[in-house]
Amino acid sequence: MEFLLTIHKSAATQNAAPQLERQLSNRHIQLIAIGGAIGTGLFMGSGKTISAAGPSVIFVYMIIGFMLFFVMRAMGELLLSNLHYKSFSDFAADLLGPWAGFFTGWTYWFCWVITGIADVIAIAGYSQELWPRLPLWIPGLVTIGILLLLNLTTVKAFGETEFWFALIKILAIAALIIVGLFMIFSGFRSEAGPATFTNLWSHGGFFPNEFMGFVAGFQIAVFAFVGIELVGTTAAEAKDPEKNLPKAINSIPIRVLLFYVGALIILMSVIPWTQFAAGHSPFIAMFSLAGLGAAATVVNLVVLTSAMSSANSGIYSTSRMVYGLAQEGDAPKRFGKLSSRKVPSNALFLSCILLLSGVILMYAGQDIGQAFEMVTTVSAVCFVFVWSIILASYVAFRRRRPELHNSSKFKMPGGIPMVIVVFAFFAFVLWALTTQKDTLQALLVTPIWFILLGVVWFFLRRRPNHLARYATFQGDLEAERIVAAELLENGK
Repeated sequence: MEFLLTIHKSAATQNAAPQLERQLSNRHIQLIAIGGAIGTGLFMGSGKTISAAGPSVIFVYMIIGFMLFFVMRAMGELLLSNLHYKSFSDFAADLLGPWAGFFTGWTYWFCWVITGIADVIAIAGYSQELWPRLPLWIPGLVTIGILLLLNLTTVKAFGETEFWFALIKILAIAALIIVGLFMIFSGFRSEAGPATFTNLWSHGGFFPNEFMGFVAGFQIAVFAFVGIELVGTTAAEAKDPEKNLPKAINSIPIRVLLFYVGALIILMSVIPWTQFAAGHSPFIAMFSLAGLGAAATVVNLVVLTSAMSSANSGIYSTSRMVYGLAQEGDAPKRFGKLSSRKVPSNALFLSCILLLSGVILMYAGQDIGQAFEMVTTVSAVCFVFVWSIILASYVAFRRRRPELHNSSKFKMPGGIPMVIVVFAFFAFVLWALTTQKDTLQALLVTPIWFILLGVVWFFLRRRPNHLARYATFQGDLEAERIVAAELLENGK
């Protein structure tokens, strides 16, 4: 009993300590959500996707966007059912058990570390295009340093930075669509032929590489959507979340149609899909092939900004996830402390140090494109796990908290049957990753992470604070009994 009182006192002390502040306004949340949906996977990875799937890549992005919309709606309903949830690892722990919070939190952290490494690799690649003699380590190091300083100030500074990064990406895609439409309707011609919508089907049809080519398109395209759930990690720092989160989530279908489908239709209409290659940005290729060298340089800078935006999101989300894990006792306590500016500075330093491994990876490998593909596949698999946990939490929520679901003003459309459909889609994606040698290798490496987490959890789960928390907040009498037994055994 004394132990449980100690836990409550500890919680009261924690509540008195500095807390994350709700400084992210509606415009920040909206642009963070858009920035999360437009990542390095679109600007750099779509070259490989187009070369593998041809024009059918349009359907690839539409299907992935459609499926992930339901994941986001499930996440939105859960976050708004209890405003004490700081992120999806919180509701996973509450609805599925402490193990789910541990696995989800650390896997999401790992996802963004890997994604951040991919962004550092992409930044080095884009910088080399602009400044061929520049050593690879310089742009990576400078980027991480700048983003660390911005994130150490206040969460509002992160929101402002991401707002402008996302705005640049939106303007770049809008400019590409407008310029592309002008080329098409003005009869523009290049070495690749005329710019016309018939390019979409006149080079082997919509499915030139047949069904397996279509399947191959899903491999890298899934990575283009990582970060779409980023708005879920801003829940604890968002102003008026009941109004702003639904707005951000409901606009996802429009973003997918405009930024992905619209941009890809224009790209493959101006230039036949056969001209695109893996490891090269199709956005830069379009302007270069059209003879617009200066515009291509500007687009290169925009794509560089996009990679910085994604890295910025990674630094933010990993630091908040480690902060939350430390608050729950799943990470060292030092990472659960906030600076005087109400930001988790220790967690930020940890994230940035780990991102530097991207520089090492570039020098260890022979090809920047190959390194990018390897880390993006590992990241995509881990993100699929996180998205699956969100859906599993929703199923548990419907079973255990039916009254909260019935009173929800932001219900997930389709309910449980739609969850089954999305799970089937995720199984298809994992199968798709086995069809190519490079993605299969990355897929086979990924389980090592989950085995490592399982070993750590095996020892961590029996710690008294974990069991006490589960007993106190979940009402698990058996866990409470084990806590009492362990305390007696230790002579306390």
